[in-house]
Amino acid sequence: MDILEELSRAHSKTQADRVVEYVGDDPDRFAELIALMMGRVYRITQRAAWPVSICVKLHPELIVPYFGKLIGQLERDDAHVAVRRNILRLLQFVEIPKRYHGRIFDVCYKLFADTNEAIAVRVFAMTVAANIANGDEDLISELRLVARQHPEKATSAFRSRSRRVLGV
Repeated sequence: MDILEELSRAHSKTQADRVVEYVGDDPDRFAELIALMMGRVYRITQRAAWPVSICVKLHPELIVPYFGKLIGQLERDDAHVAVRRNILRLLQFVEIPKRYHGRIFDVCYKLFADTNEAIAVRVFAMTVAANIANGDEDLISELRLVARQHPEKATSAFRSRSRRVLGV
Protein backbone atom coordinates (compact mmCIF):
# COMPACT_ATOMS: atom_id res chain seq x y z
CA MET A 1 0.00 0.00 0.00
CA ASP A 2 1.10 3.53 -0.73
CA ILE A 3 0.06 5.36 2.45
CA LEU A 4 0.18 8.79 0.83
CA GLU A 5 -2.05 7.64 -2.00
CA GLU A 6 -4.47 6.03 0.43
CA LEU A 7 -4.67 9.20 2.56
CA SER A 8 -5.19 11.28 -0.58
CA ARG A 9 -8.33 9.32 -1.55
CA ALA A 10 -10.65 10.25 1.30
CA HIS A 11 -10.92 11.17 4.94
CA SER A 12 -13.08 8.60 6.67
CA LYS A 13 -13.04 6.05 9.42
CA THR A 14 -12.83 3.32 6.78
CA GLN A 15 -9.72 4.92 5.23
CA ALA A 16 -8.13 5.42 8.64
CA ASP A 17 -8.80 1.77 9.51
CA ARG A 18 -7.24 0.61 6.22
CA VAL A 19 -4.09 2.56 6.97
CA VAL A 20 -3.98 1.31 10.57
CA GLU A 21 -4.38 -2.29 9.42
CA TYR A 22 -1.57 -1.85 6.88
CA VAL A 23 0.79 -0.21 9.37
CA GLY A 24 0.05 -2.70 12.14
CA ASP A 25 3.01 -2.84 14.52
CA ASP A 26 5.62 -2.29 11.77
CA PRO A 27 8.02 0.51 12.85
CA ASP A 28 9.04 1.31 9.25
CA ARG A 29 5.47 1.74 8.07
CA PHE A 30 4.70 3.76 11.18
CA ALA A 31 7.70 6.00 10.46
CA GLU A 32 6.26 6.68 7.00
CA LEU A 33 2.87 7.55 8.52
CA ILE A 34 4.47 9.84 11.14
CA ALA A 35 6.45 11.61 8.40
CA LEU A 36 3.21 12.32 6.54
CA MET A 37 1.60 13.68 9.71
CA MET A 38 4.60 15.93 10.34
CA GLY A 39 4.64 17.20 6.77
CA ARG A 40 3.50 20.54 5.41
CA VAL A 41 0.59 19.43 3.21
CA TYR A 42 -2.45 20.43 5.27
CA ARG A 43 -4.87 17.82 3.98
CA ILE A 44 -2.37 14.96 4.35
CA THR A 45 -1.22 15.96 7.85
CA GLN A 46 -4.85 16.09 8.92
CA ARG A 47 -5.66 12.72 7.40
CA ALA A 48 -2.52 11.02 8.75
CA ALA A 49 -3.07 12.23 12.32
CA TRP A 50 -6.11 10.04 12.96
CA PRO A 51 -4.50 6.71 11.97
CA VAL A 52 -1.36 7.67 13.92
CA SER A 53 -3.40 8.04 17.11
CA ILE A 54 -5.18 4.72 16.49
CA CYS A 55 -1.88 2.92 15.79
CA VAL A 56 -0.43 4.23 19.04
CA LYS A 57 -3.47 3.20 21.02
CA LEU A 58 -3.05 -0.33 19.63
CA HIS A 59 0.77 -0.40 19.72
CA PRO A 60 2.08 2.23 22.20
CA GLU A 61 5.69 1.17 21.69
CA LEU A 62 5.64 2.63 18.16
CA ILE A 63 5.63 6.22 19.46
CA VAL A 64 8.71 5.96 21.69
CA PRO A 65 11.23 7.35 19.15
CA TYR A 66 8.96 10.29 18.26
CA PHE A 67 8.26 12.11 21.53
CA GLY A 68 10.58 15.00 20.66
CA LYS A 69 8.96 15.46 17.24
CA LEU A 70 5.46 15.29 18.71
CA ILE A 71 6.29 18.00 21.23
CA GLY A 72 7.72 20.11 18.42
CA GLN A 73 4.44 19.79 16.53
CA LEU A 74 2.44 20.79 19.61
CA GLU A 75 4.64 23.84 20.10
CA ARG A 76 4.10 25.05 16.52
CA ASP A 77 1.47 27.74 16.09
CA ASP A 78 0.82 26.66 12.51
CA ALA A 79 0.20 22.95 13.22
CA HIS A 80 -3.24 21.89 12.03
CA VAL A 81 -5.81 21.47 14.80
CA ALA A 82 -6.33 17.82 13.78
CA VAL A 83 -2.63 17.15 14.30
CA ARG A 84 -2.64 18.77 17.76
CA ARG A 85 -5.85 16.99 18.71
CA ASN A 86 -4.60 13.55 17.66
CA ILE A 87 -1.16 13.98 19.22
CA LEU A 88 -2.79 14.91 22.51
CA ARG A 89 -5.27 12.04 22.16
CA LEU A 90 -2.46 9.51 21.74
CA LEU A 91 -0.43 10.99 24.61
CA GLN A 92 -3.30 9.96 26.91
CA PHE A 93 -2.62 6.31 26.14
CA VAL A 94 1.13 6.10 26.57
CA GLU A 95 3.65 6.39 29.35
CA ILE A 96 5.52 9.61 28.71
CA PRO A 97 9.23 9.42 29.56
CA LYS A 98 10.09 11.64 32.53
CA ARG A 99 12.59 13.68 30.52
CA TYR A 100 9.66 15.06 28.48
CA HIS A 101 7.30 15.79 31.37
CA GLY A 102 8.23 19.47 31.74
CA ARG A 103 7.93 20.37 28.06
CA ILE A 104 4.74 18.40 27.54
CA PHE A 105 3.14 19.78 30.69
CA ASP A 106 4.00 23.34 29.61
CA VAL A 107 2.57 22.96 26.12
CA CYS A 108 -0.53 21.19 27.45
CA TYR A 109 -1.08 23.90 30.03
CA LYS A 110 -0.83 26.56 27.32
CA LEU A 111 -3.29 24.75 25.03
CA PHE A 112 -5.66 23.99 27.92
CA ALA A 113 -5.70 27.64 29.02
CA ASP A 114 -6.28 29.00 25.49
CA THR A 115 -10.02 29.63 25.22
CA ASN A 116 -9.64 30.13 21.47
CA GLU A 117 -8.32 26.59 21.05
CA ALA A 118 -10.68 23.81 19.91
CA ILE A 119 -12.50 22.14 22.80
CA ALA A 120 -11.18 18.68 21.88
CA VAL A 121 -7.60 20.00 22.00
CA ARG A 122 -8.27 21.66 25.35
CA VAL A 123 -9.80 18.57 26.99
CA PHE A 124 -7.07 16.24 25.70
CA ALA A 125 -4.43 18.74 26.87
CA MET A 126 -6.11 18.84 30.30
CA THR A 127 -5.99 15.06 30.56
CA VAL A 128 -2.36 14.76 29.49
CA ALA A 129 -1.30 17.55 31.87
CA ALA A 130 -3.25 15.94 34.73
CA ASN A 131 -1.63 12.57 33.98
CA ILE A 132 1.81 14.19 34.21
CA ALA A 133 0.83 16.11 37.36
CA ASN A 134 -0.41 12.93 39.01
CA GLY A 135 0.11 13.35 42.72
CA ASP A 136 1.56 16.87 42.55
CA GLU A 137 -1.11 18.95 44.27
CA ASP A 138 0.44 22.28 43.22
CA LEU A 139 0.22 21.37 39.53
CA ILE A 140 -3.29 19.96 39.92
CA SER A 141 -4.35 23.20 41.65
CA GLU A 142 -3.02 25.20 38.70
CA LEU A 143 -5.03 23.06 36.31
CA ARG A 144 -8.15 23.47 38.45
CA LEU A 145 -7.75 27.25 38.33
CA VAL A 146 -7.63 27.17 34.54
CA ALA A 147 -10.65 24.86 34.38
CA ARG A 148 -12.70 27.33 36.43
CA GLN A 149 -11.75 30.38 34.32
CA HIS A 150 -14.16 31.59 31.64
CA PRO A 151 -17.16 29.47 32.62
CA GLU A 152 -19.10 31.11 29.79
CA LYS A 153 -16.84 29.29 27.29
CA ALA A 154 -16.97 25.89 29.00
CA THR A 155 -18.95 23.39 26.95
CA SER A 156 -20.62 20.38 28.53
CA ALA A 157 -17.73 18.21 27.25
CA PHE A 158 -15.22 20.54 28.90
CA ARG A 159 -17.14 20.56 32.20
CA SER A 160 -17.55 16.77 32.15
CA ARG A 161 -13.84 16.17 31.53
CA SER A 162 -12.93 18.74 34.21
CA ARG A 163 -15.06 16.92 36.76
CA ARG A 164 -13.68 13.52 35.83
CA VAL A 165 -10.00 14.47 35.55
CA LEU A 166 -9.63 17.32 38.03
CA GLY A 167 -12.62 16.94 40.33
CA VAL A 168 -13.80 20.45 39.43
